[in-house]
Parts: sequence; structure tokens; C-alpha cells
Amino acid sequence: MKTYNVKASEIERDWWIVDATDKTLGRLSTTIAQILRGKHKPTFVPHLDSGDFIVVTNAEKIRVTGNKEEQKTYFRHSGYPGGARFTSLKQLREKHPERILEHAVKGMLPHNRLGRAQIKKLKIYQGDSHPHEAQQPKPLEVG
Repeated sequence: MKTYNVKASEIERDWWIVDATDKTLGRLSTTIAQILRGKHKPTFVPHLDSGDFIVVTNAEKIRVTGNKEEQKTYFRHSGYPGGARFTSLKQLREKHPERILEHAVKGMLPHNRLGRAQIKKLKIYQGDSHPHEAQQPKPLEVG
């Protein structure tokens, strides 16, 4: 019996919607990363982008445990000497709450052009509304 390899033209992509209200950041982001990669499908191959699209609503209501709200920091650098910038989770939640989940999921994807293609299928929004009603996303339950 031969092993079946799926071709890029044969990949079917579904749309999922997740409400992030009171969901823990790590548990939600691992589920999202698996679906973006396509690991939930029987036709998964690690070298193809076979994952689905995910729409996340209410990103500002995501939950973290412990003292992460004050102690967790995000690092970025301008490229110039002394250009290090640190932002706490609390500050990031006030200005750009969708970046919290995006940063967590991006770290769980491959760090190459495949991962950059997969992260583009993640759509994160504040509040309940989103512009993807025409795709008829199915609700995804995250435990």
C-alpha cells in the first residue's frame, strides 16, 4: 500500500470562530496553533500549509493566571545601541490587546516562511464584531 501525500491544490480550508472571553492565554493559543498548522487533519504534512482560518473575538477579555499581568514583559529592539524596549502585559492589553494572543501563537509556529504564511490565517478582533460573516465560520470550543 502506498502512502498518500496531499497536494497543495487539494487542501480544503475551513473557517473557525473562537470567543476568547475568560479563556486562558496558553491553552487557547496552543489550540489555535494546532489548527493553523493543520495538525487536526488526517492529511497533515509538516512541509505544507494545510491549516484552517481562525477568527478570534473579544481578545481584550483573555485571561492570564498568577502575577503575569504585571510581571510578564515583551521585548523588542530598534536595532540601535540602547534601543531595547520592554512592555508589560498590562500596558499591551491597554493599547493593543490583540497582539497578546498573536505573539503567543506566533511563538508556537515554525520560524520560517511556512510559519509566516500560517500566521496570516489568524484574524484577531476586539469586541464581538468581525468582517468574516460571509465565510460562515463554525464555532470552536476550547476547553
